[in-house]
Amino acid sequence: MGMRFGLQGDDMTRNGSMSRIIALGLALLPAACASTRGGNISYDSSNFGAPDAPKIVAVDDTYKLAPLDTISVMVFQVGDLTRDYDIDQSGRITMPLVGRVDAVGLSTSQLGTLIAKRLDEKYLRNPSVTVSLKASASRVVTVDGSVRQPGIYPATGPLSLVQTIALARGTDDLANPRRVAIFRTIGGKRMAAAFDLTSIRRGEMKDPEVFPGDTVVVDGSGVKKTQRDLMQSLPLASIFMAL
Repeated sequence: MGMRFGLQGDDMTRNGSMSRIIALGLALLPAACASTRGGNISYDSSNFGAPDAPKIVAVDDTYKLAPLDTISVMVFQVGDLTRDYDIDQSGRITMPLVGRVDAVGLSTSQLGTLIAKRLDEKYLRNPSVTVSLKASASRVVTVDGSVRQPGIYPATGPLSLVQTIALARGTDDLANPRRVAIFRTIGGKRMAAAFDLTSIRRGEMKDPEVFPGDTVVVDGSGVKKTQRDLMQSLPLASIFMAL
């Protein structure tokens, strides 16, 4: 005996109304779902140059060490202790003989004094310890918006916009790749320029350079979210009815 597909009476009226709602929603979505350029940020990046250079300070006296900084420690005539150390997220370094040392908030000279004190307590008589900053966590870029893994990423070498987006594992399903903004400080002012990531990927536009301190924001499409939420909110029975 074959299966009949059909609606009768009140079921037809109720489900007919639901069908019209679905049809109307889906009819309106295609035209609006396309990712487009727009917004208040200009796509003209001709005056969007390199950011202001970081201010030079006396590291030993002013700079306070931060998580993810890399320091060089030299212990005179002790090669096993002389090397680079990364400050972890908890603000500490771990050294042989010394163990864990709280480094965040200290200057390099203060940290050197602390390490020397620890060594002097058990292992070395009047050790000579020098600490210098090798890499600062301030050399980072921030990636936010509709990307798969927003966050702060190191910018230790040249970076383009495409490479920066790749650091954040690419754009997510709700992203509008035609509206990507880069924010930076130029001439003491916070400035921004918009870029079309789709055109860049196609080779139609130049892939702009991203500098340490920049913030990259990928726009998200509210229409795509509306479409997803609409489909998720409809019970399957309202779309597929078999009687």
